[in-house]
Amino acid sequence: MLEKTLSIIKPDAVKAGYSGKIITMLEENGFEIKAMKKIRLTKKQAEGFYIVHKNRPFYDSLTTFMSSGNIIVMVLEKENAIADYRNLMGATDPAKAQRGTIRALYGKNIEENAVHGSDSKESADFEIPYFFSSIEIL
Repeated sequence: MLEKTLSIIKPDAVKAGYSGKIITMLEENGFEIKAMKKIRLTKKQAEGFYIVHKNRPFYDSLTTFMSSGNIIVMVLEKENAIADYRNLMGATDPAKAQRGTIRALYGKNIEENAVHGSDSKESADFEIPYFFSSIEIL
């Protein structure tokens, strides 16, 4: 069964010029891009998106980072999209990510790790409409 997930190319990877390479990796791994746009979050928008982490010690630095520059948000679709994209992203800490994963190739550290992806169907169901209306998703 086809599944959708949210992907974000984070400010560090956009600024470094890795967006095209990351998008190519997605397509080469069978993901269909159903929606895509480049935006810049305000601090308040980043706080709303990462609300699940509100009580975590990294919440403020994460939301500051995510509102520090342009990001590319995408809706990806394929069979097992959530699990497959998490595998393609690699471990949160790029130093621990498997060779050939997005984070191993393009991440700097545990926070500036190039990409975000939904971690469950419930997360995807919250995250996708945070950025896209139904009319924007092909």
